[in-house]
Parts: sequence; C-alpha cells; structure tokens
Amino acid sequence: MKGIVWLASYPKSGNTWFRAFLANLLHGGEQPVDINAFDTNNFAARPGFDRALGWETSDLTLAEVERARLAVQEVIAREEGAVFKVHEAFTDPRDGRPLFSLPATRAALYFLRHPLDVAVSFSHHRGKDLDNTIARMNNPQAVMAANDDDLDLQLPQPLGSWGSHVRSWVDAPGLPVQVLRYEDMLARPQEMFTAACRFAGFPDDPARVARALEHSRFEVLQQQEQAKGFRESVGGRAFFRKGQAGAWREVLSPAQVSAIVQHHGEVMRRFGYLNADGTPV
Repeated sequence: MKGIVWLASYPKSGNTWFRAFLANLLHGGEQPVDINAFDTNNFAARPGFDRALGWETSDLTLAEVERARLAVQEVIAREEGAVFKVHEAFTDPRDGRPLFSLPATRAALYFLRHPLDVAVSFSHHRGKDLDNTIARMNNPQAVMAANDDDLDLQLPQPLGSWGSHVRSWVDAPGLPVQVLRYEDMLARPQEMFTAACRFAGFPDDPARVARALEHSRFEVLQQQEQAKGFRESVGGRAFFRKGQAGAWREVLSPAQVSAIVQHHGEVMRRFGYLNADGTPV
C-alpha cells in the first residue's frame, strides 16, 4: 500500500516499543529482530531527505530544507510500505504551518502516555534534571535538535508543549489518526496492537501479532540493549529502563506534579489522566 504511515508521539511515549513490535510483525521470524535493525526510520534524519530530493541536504540551508519538507513527503508517499517515526508536532508551534502532508499520509498512529511518567522518562533520556525537563514540556515553542548547524545528522523537530503536541495530532482536520494510550498498550497488548495494525493496514493475524508481541516484550528489548547497546540511546544511558506506568508517584514532588497539571490539565482530563477533582490518575 502506498502513502506514509506516521508513528507519531511526544518523546518517550511508546513509539519505540511499537516500532520493535512492527519490525517483528513484518519479519515474522522465530527469533526477535535486532533492536538496531528496525525498518522504521526517523523522518527527521537527513538520509531520507537526501534520497527523496536527489541531492544532499548539506548543500541547503535549514530554511531551504524546511520549505521542501511537504514535497519530500509526497515523493516518499509514492513508495510501498513507507513508515516513519516522528516526534514533531503536526503543525509548527512557531508559526502554525503544517509539517505533514495530508495527501501523502495513509494513516497516523499517535502514541500517548501519562505526562507525569513522560517527565520522568524524558528527564532520564535527556540527562537533564526533572525541573528542566518539565519546563521543556511546558514550553509552547520547544524544538528538539534545535541548532544552527546545517550539517547536524537530524533536522530540527518542533515539539511545542506536551499538551499542544497531543492536540496538534489528534485534532488535525482530515487526518486519519488513531490514538493509542501507553497504559492501554501495557494492559491489553493483543487488543491494542491488533487494532493499530488494522487501522494502519499492517498484518493483523492473531498468532502473528502474539508472536511479535512476545518478541518485543520489554525484557527482551532490555536484554538486547544490555548485550549489544542501542543506537538510539543518548549519552550511554539505558533507553529501555523500566517500561512501567505510574512510576511518577515515586519520583515527582507535589510541586512538579502541579507544574505539569497546571499547564496540561485539560488534555490530561480528556484522555483519562486527571480525575474530576483535579488529581492525577
């Protein structure tokens, strides 16, 4: 099938787990796929742009690359089986322009995780303290990989705040999108992953899904990382650290919880992360 499937999420929300599952689902082997051999690349990585454009993006300014972004997607969409991980918001929080082409899109899976758990996991991933990470999650102008180096391996990825990122994808007019809460993926994996496969047009045979889930269990991914490392980890820190829900209760202070709830309470309540009385679920 042609058209791009976007695996979209704010960082540390379950995207890589699904990518591991999908690699095992499509491979269909008796052994787990190597975690460093996933077929789903980051759309912000330069090689995909280089291939679609027909010349190296290092010859262009970042502004010129950004102007070519939608055209690049429409070229890639002509191929079969295009699937990309993305962390960008659907629309650029700095100026409101679309970052993704609707005509190029077949489907989008949006992975959503409790923002209090995101804060803990993202803080560890970044190697920054919790207050710094929470401030980043609350920043409406946040951009990941923001730099002035035209030769950086990843292009800048506008995030916005956590709540605005969620809304940009789930409320995008005309976008075929399915939301998968990380907590539901943990609690009902066969159901949730099968539903995602059906929505996006991936194989959904029950036995095949079950085997792919077994090959992508957190313990399996963690063991692989410990044995051979994971190319997407940062600063030597473990990428597959805990894979749990609710760890924020043991880590975040009341002030840190309040800082997140005050900024994102409306979106948290909408997706079942906040009780009627304003306390986190």
